[in-house]
Amino acid sequence: MTAGLDEPQIRQTLDRLHKAAKGDRWVFLRGAPATVGAVLRGKSAMEGMKPYLKNAYIPISPEQGQYMYQTARLIGAKNIVEFGTSFGISAIYLAAAARDNGGRFTGTEMEPGKVTAARENIAAAGLAGVAEVRAGDAMETLKDFDGPIDMLLLDGWKDIYLLMIRMLKPKLRPGAVVFADNIYTFPKDLARYVAFVRDRGNGFESMTLPLGHGLEYSVYLG
Repeated sequence: MTAGLDEPQIRQTLDRLHKAAKGDRWVFLRGAPATVGAVLRGKSAMEGMKPYLKNAYIPISPEQGQYMYQTARLIGAKNIVEFGTSFGISAIYLAAAARDNGGRFTGTEMEPGKVTAARENIAAAGLAGVAEVRAGDAMETLKDFDGPIDMLLLDGWKDIYLLMIRMLKPKLRPGAVVFADNIYTFPKDLARYVAFVRDRGNGFESMTLPLGHGLEYSVYLG
């Protein structure tokens, strides 16, 4: 039996990062006027917030992380992929599950400083041997990714979710789980993505879980 998320290196690293991420409230407070301005101009809320997110953790919650870990273990997910790794909090939950299933985790991140920090945090959790963080535009870094993908987390720029699922759908194995974060926070930006995974003609069964800021939980039926 594995120690899972209670392994000391993992637990201590997650506790440290979740504590540090509480500082995000000040980032969003500073960016609030620009966000409101963007919406009033007919642009997305994300567009207004972009300049302020360089140093923001924007993490999943501990409850989301626990749920993702347990789901990955339940379905035996060995090949786990993430779009939008940031400082690596979600990556640690997913990499721990991948390791405990005998598999690997692959994350993606565009911001150079976050790429460095995520790699360091994953290493601090003792998971560097089963995880990698690809630097750059995920539409390029994941374009030639070898499947099958057992689990996918979408947690980067919201206007990319739909493009990402369309690109990676052929690589999903039947029964794969796709999580998409911030459904409640950005309902307008994510409306087309939600419509896509809710359309059974696209091969998914999907619903929003009331975890964190809304977590879309989709199962790919093939």
